Amino acid sequence: MKTRILVRLKPGVLDPQGRAVHHALEGLGFDGVADVRIGRLIELDLADGTDEATITAMCEKLLANTVIENFTIEQAGE
Repeated sequence: MKTRILVRLKPGVLDPQGRAVHHALEGLGFDGVADVRIGRLIELDLADGTDEATITAMCEKLLANTVIENFTIEQAGE
C-alpha cells in the first residue's frame, strides 16, 4: 500500500530555508511570491491493511517533530 506523508512546519515557526528560496526567487526577478515554506515528502510502501492509527503513530514517533511540524497522510488513490 503506497502512502505519502507530507510534513510541513507549523504556521508561525520560522522557516530559514523557505526564506532563502524566497530571497533567491526575488533575486532572479520573480515578483509576486508572497512567501515560501519548505516541507518534505515521505513515501512509504506499507503492508496492505496497515491502519491509519499505525501510520499516525509512525509520524508522531519518528517522521515528524510534532512540536514544530504538522503532517498529512495520503494513501494511494486519494
